[in-house]
Amino acid sequence: MFSIIQAAGWPVWFLIISSFLAVALIVERAISLRRRRVIPEHLLDEVLTLHRNRQTTPEMVQKLEANSPLGRVLATGLRHALEGRDSMKEAMEETGRAVAHDLERYLGALGTLATVAPLLGLFGTVIGMIEIFGAQSPQGTNPAALAHGISVALYNTALGLVVAIPALIAYRAYRSRVDGFLVEMEQQSLRLMDTLDPRRRPPVTAPITPTPAAAAPAR
Repeated sequence: MFSIIQAAGWPVWFLIISSFLAVALIVERAISLRRRRVIPEHLLDEVLTLHRNRQTTPEMVQKLEANSPLGRVLATGLRHALEGRDSMKEAMEETGRAVAHDLERYLGALGTLATVAPLLGLFGTVIGMIEIFGAQSPQGTNPAALAHGISVALYNTALGLVVAIPALIAYRAYRSRVDGFLVEMEQQSLRLMDTLDPRRRPPVTAPITPTPAAAAPAR
């Protein structure tokens, strides 16, 4: 490994740092974007059951908010349930934007690394080409300098692609996962609003009592 780094020259250190950063971001996002951590299964059903049983206490709402990103959105809806559908929707959308920002954390950095890594490899290639041309002299070509320049050019190009390809695949995969989570959270939020909206509840009607029959007309 050290021999490869030595053959690739000093430009390879930029790619090594980029590779460590890419691996760290990929692992961190893989842990943070697990489905059971973002959208726990049956969480909305449990919230609706507690609401029907009139057990939505402030302590329960606070615990729900700390449960998961979906729990933050649902807890906001419960807090604004008595303010009307419009106020509840606006508050949940505001919380949803904050949740989306948290879910997209570090994805921009990962995408940047996927874009920059090939450019760093190209930079190393240019340095290698400069060394190749520097090996030419009126007295002849220096074989050692020529071989080193070729090594710098090829190793940096290859390592740039090695860093960029996994980073780009991970970025696309996490981007798609976050978009799916946001759509599902929006659907569950609408379901919560429809359940808590008093205008959608069936009206309570008084039982219809039969009226006494009209008196028959006299003959």
